[in-house]
Amino acid sequence: MVKPLLRNNIDTDAGGFLTSLRSALGMTLTTVLLAGCTLGPDFISPPPPDTQNYGSGAAPTLPQIPGEPTQHLVQNQPIATEWWKIFGSPALDQLIHEALAGSPTLQAAQGTLLQSQHALAEVRGDYFPQVDFAAGAQRQRGPAFALGLLPPNNPQPPLFNLYSIGPLVSYSPDVFGLTSRLVEQQEALTEVAGYQWAVAQLSLTGNAVTGAFILASTRRQIDILQEIIRTDEHSLTLIQDQFRFGKIPLHQLLTAQVQLAHDRTLLPTLTQQYSAMANAIAVLAGKLPGTWTAPAFDLTEFSLPTELPVSLPSAWVRQRPDIRAAEAQLHASSAAIGVATAQMYPSFPLTASIDTAALSATSLFQQSSLIWSLAGGLTMPIFHGGALTAHKQAAVDAFQATLAIYRQTVLQAFSQVTNTLQALEYDGQRLAAERLALDSANEALRLQKLSVTAGKSDALSLLDSERNAHQARLDYTQAQTQRYLDSAELFIAMGGGWNDLNLCGYCSKQAVLPTQTHAKETDPTTQGENQ
Repeated sequence: MVKPLLRNNIDTDAGGFLTSLRSALGMTLTTVLLAGCTLGPDFISPPPPDTQNYGSGAAPTLPQIPGEPTQHLVQNQPIATEWWKIFGSPALDQLIHEALAGSPTLQAAQGTLLQSQHALAEVRGDYFPQVDFAAGAQRQRGPAFALGLLPPNNPQPPLFNLYSIGPLVSYSPDVFGLTSRLVEQQEALTEVAGYQWAVAQLSLTGNAVTGAFILASTRRQIDILQEIIRTDEHSLTLIQDQFRFGKIPLHQLLTAQVQLAHDRTLLPTLTQQYSAMANAIAVLAGKLPGTWTAPAFDLTEFSLPTELPVSLPSAWVRQRPDIRAAEAQLHASSAAIGVATAQMYPSFPLTASIDTAALSATSLFQQSSLIWSLAGGLTMPIFHGGALTAHKQAAVDAFQATLAIYRQTVLQAFSQVTNTLQALEYDGQRLAAERLALDSANEALRLQKLSVTAGKSDALSLLDSERNAHQARLDYTQAQTQRYLDSAELFIAMGGGWNDLNLCGYCSKQAVLPTQTHAKETDPTTQGENQ
């Protein structure tokens, strides 16, 4: 440690103080002008995935299904911030509005963002001189002239009071970029908090949308299953009558009993699934389960989007908030290397003070009581037992670990998009098959009713056809729901429109969005019920 140059003046000549002050300011200005050497690596964003497609080939072509809304992929179409409104359900819009307002998870993420923003303002304060005000009063014994103070009567009283008051200015020029790297690191961490807030919002809205679909689907499946059970009960009654008169063997009766028992076991499972999802949606909305009732969603109230957005991978990495958060964390790790590097170089603290000191409070503001000081210092690390080198290497290792996390985040997100696109293709194929099965079952039921009316078939055959139609409705509902779920999943996998939000001053501005088109879906599951 080199001791700072300290100059004290007790002269009453103010001109001497001003001359020294100008000299000190000149020294400070020279030091600041020498600043600008920012040590450490400058961060460069990782390149996007070197591919134009998701998966091994071009984007899949979604099948066209007779009687169903047609979906197709649209390249580089912006996603609206409130992307869930494309499903056309006011009840869903209200649910998400309540969830965004009441979710503790989102509030926690927002609090973390605000905390990080204030931490950034705190670090930026190191760019400027620190000005403080000090005042003191003490009683001591000793020679007053050692302090440069001459009492009016006795030049060396054994006991006296000392009063002082005045400002103190301190400043550390950012010669080697320590402050700049600290600010850069905190800016990156603030971006991390902002992107994580976007991740929390995307997760919240995505879970609310998929939860609404599952709730509506489960509710319909419960209704269909109850109709199947009623059909089973009616069939069992007829079979019991036939068995009583010896018209059918015992194994047919047992088969009917097993079928009814099996279908009854499915009802508690579906009911529990509905209850669990309703409770989960209550938690998403920030409500206590049991004190808040989820909307009674129905699949018929949702519109299936006909246009599904797909961005090129080069643009997609900028749309995913989780990838942006990982990139910002990587930026913070890069800045940390610069911080560790700058800490291995000297620092140059500067201080200045102007005080008045006197033996009595009434004499504090006399011209003869003026005391000023200017100090410049140098602190340079010489030997720290290898700690500084180890600290820098640890920062480098942390950067490599964060880079691996970033790559893993990109890989997982890329896989999510690829799987969702493939799922949409398979959803169409499955729905086409289930729609054909449903139409066939409804037609078979219609013909069976005509046969019974003409006296060519019995009631038991009609009940079998009804059961087959109900089962086809159940299978179709599951396939229909999966198409809704995967459509929503694609919006989530593409980033969910978060980049339209002004999160923390580092994100993109509002974009002008085109109007999405969507189609109201017909409900073929109701066909054949009243035929």
